Amino acid sequence: MMIYWLLFFEFAKISLVCVGGGYASMPLIQASVVDGYHWLSLSEFIDIFTISQMTPGPIGINAATFAGMKIAGVGGAICATMGFVTPSLFLCIALAKIMFKYGDLGSIHGILNGLRPAVMALIAAACVSFVLLAVWNVENFSKANLSSLDVRGLIILIAALAAARMKVGAIKLLLASGVLGLALGMFL
Repeated sequence: MMIYWLLFFEFAKISLVCVGGGYASMPLIQASVVDGYHWLSLSEFIDIFTISQMTPGPIGINAATFAGMKIAGVGGAICATMGFVTPSLFLCIALAKIMFKYGDLGSIHGILNGLRPAVMALIAAACVSFVLLAVWNVENFSKANLSSLDVRGLIILIAALAAARMKVGAIKLLLASGVLGLALGMFL
């Protein structure tokens, strides 16, 4: 029973400080479930992140649901999802009222402009972790042996970056990357 409350409160904390959408929530979820509580390995978390992108709905909510399910079954999924959604619901209602009443104030624009670089830093930090795992099979840079490059991972990363640059949709990109991974696995 305690794990359910812990999941609810951990995901509620993440939701309260998660600014910038679902991708910005990923490093916060990672910090909690991988680095903080060690409920999941980085590899398991990246699998959850990938599945969260491929399923309908907001990525942060999907990630909370999948992580909760992996950690504590259906009850964990419900608690993590409710923890992630509840603070956002109340915060969005409060912010909507403030924006409609005071949205033209320069201080509101200043706050929002100040948050953008921080959101980008959070997303970039998560990207570095993901690249290290995808290309060197390590979870942090201090353990990275740059000579132990995963050629298959590097090929898929470059192909996926090129496809993303050409505006290929996320689902098509993920499916094609899976097929490419399967094909490369047969030859490399």
